[in-house]
Amino acid sequence: MVDRSPEAALPALAFAVLVAGAVLTAAPHTLWLPWWVNVAAGALLVWRAALALRERALPPRWLLILLTLVTAVGVHFSYGRFMGRDPGVTLLVLLLFLKLMETRARRDVFVVAFLSYFVALANFFYSQSIQTAGLMLLTALVTTAALVGFSAPQRPIADYFKTAGRMLAQAGPVMLLLFFLFPRVQGPLWGMPQDAYTAITGLSDTMSPGSISALSMSDAIAFRVKFEGAPPPRNRLYWRGPVLSDFDGFTWRVGLPQLRRDLDLEVAGAPIDYEVTMEPHNRSWLFPLEMPVRIPSTARVTSEYVAISLTPIRTRLRYAMRSYPDFKANGGASPQDLRIALRLPSGVNPRARALASEWRESSTGDSAIVRRAIEFFRGSRFEYTLEPPVLGTNSVDGFLFETKQGFCEHFASSFVFLMRAAGVPARVVTGYQGGDTNPVDGYVVVRQAEAHAWAEVWLSENGWTRVDPTAAAVPIRVELGITAAAPAGAPFPLLMRTSMNWLKSVRNNWEALTNQWNQWVLGYNPDRQREMLSWLGMREPSWQTMTVMLFWGVAGVLLLIALWLLRGIQREDAVQRAWLRFCSKLARAGLARAGAEGPLDYAGRIAGRVPASDTTVRAIVSLYVDLRYGPRAEVDSIARLKQLVREFRP
Repeated sequence: MVDRSPEAALPALAFAVLVAGAVLTAAPHTLWLPWWVNVAAGALLVWRAALALRERALPPRWLLILLTLVTAVGVHFSYGRFMGRDPGVTLLVLLLFLKLMETRARRDVFVVAFLSYFVALANFFYSQSIQTAGLMLLTALVTTAALVGFSAPQRPIADYFKTAGRMLAQAGPVMLLLFFLFPRVQGPLWGMPQDAYTAITGLSDTMSPGSISALSMSDAIAFRVKFEGAPPPRNRLYWRGPVLSDFDGFTWRVGLPQLRRDLDLEVAGAPIDYEVTMEPHNRSWLFPLEMPVRIPSTARVTSEYVAISLTPIRTRLRYAMRSYPDFKANGGASPQDLRIALRLPSGVNPRARALASEWRESSTGDSAIVRRAIEFFRGSRFEYTLEPPVLGTNSVDGFLFETKQGFCEHFASSFVFLMRAAGVPARVVTGYQGGDTNPVDGYVVVRQAEAHAWAEVWLSENGWTRVDPTAAAVPIRVELGITAAAPAGAPFPLLMRTSMNWLKSVRNNWEALTNQWNQWVLGYNPDRQREMLSWLGMREPSWQTMTVMLFWGVAGVLLLIALWLLRGIQREDAVQRAWLRFCSKLARAGLARAGAEGPLDYAGRIAGRVPASDTTVRAIVSLYVDLRYGPRAEVDSIARLKQLVREFRP
């Protein structure tokens, strides 16, 4: 009959550590798993614990097969497929807990341990943060400790973790060599083409009332910037993104981009050099500081001066740029471009059209109209709010003459509408405005909350000219940032609105640490690897050279670890030599030890036959057992054993 009792022949303490490792590895997945999967995994865990505590039989195999089929059907019902990241990881989590229900032999233990390792790795599909890496390292420690416990169940639980920690520490140098020297590949290591880039937020290629204000509640980092010199003032930090030219009366949209290699751009003053570390946003925009003159080799500039990557930015990207804050942008001003910049839908916003017509009739030129519009925004007592009221069909009229409450998209949209209605070519530019310098590492951090929209007007004498109607109406927005401009009580995240300096300091230090993690661990791409190898003297390393370096590097580390381990073995050999000498003395006296006889049994057998030396025999055997099988061999104890054996006379 098959023994179906739980944990038959399995040490209970080691099994508890194994279950703890399984729980740790699956815990982060509960944030995205379907609710029924979390309930099922929890129920299986409680069921397994109840069987262990009550010493009941494990469920029969047919029931486990049925449960496996049911969970597979549930996964297909939830995702509509079995292939892909989410359904695959969901199946792994369920199989991990189902396997615990039939764990009764050492072979099952190894399967559960390897499933735990694999599910732990799967966490990196969703997050590669420092917290995730730390939790997965803890998971590896606990799971390895469980394997140690099954190999040596008589040892205390603290020894499980000590041995597991030493094993991981010994593997650390090899891991670092593989990380630095193994050839890197372009693209995300922890991603899958089908569904690795979902749930990424940021600016889009459309803008309607309320679309950008939704981002104001997010303190997620959009990108970081490292300037070669001092950063420009905040009110000059305009990070250029999508340009919106098409308007249907409610929503602005990006027009058809026209790529250009050389643009008509006149610059003046000193250039600004900087390096951007862009967070993935699944779009192609690079958000340079206005106006860019040098972009990455894998990017292009459109006729609207928008820098775009040739591929969507789906991994963290680092690139160098150069911009001139003083410029004259003459490109993208063909007759067709200017006609597009004047188009308006018919039959909407009559009051705004009437105001624009009045400006046209009473002004001497386009520049005068722009000045009239700026004065209008300055003097109309507009209110800057993160929760603007809902607008109707005539959205521009509703904002300008009724609610007078809005976010940057309301100001930019209404300004561009007024300009076009007055016959001045204009368009909406979206991007980010501002950024805060982290005093810890000197990077300027630009967050999603600093998403912004402004206007550009075409003036024949100045080219495309930036006009920020939000800055005209609410200048504090560009001078001090969104948190200063928003009304009191705005529902910002705690770390954006807090006045506690110590909390800000904690955030700055944490974000600086995260930035270094991003730069040197997650951002260790082929370019970074070439930089490091070049620093080591390898200007053009080939894969053959890197293979040789990797081989000898790993061999050297293994040799050092072996020497360190042999050092301990040599110390233990001194104990063994003393014991063998003791046994040899007894053998010459006719008291030889049997081949399979342990030291305690041997001492018990000979104690009565050498009564004069009984105390010495027991002292030698006790000391030998402590040194040989105890936690560590102390040098003084080894010397004491040698002395007792040397002085022993049977």
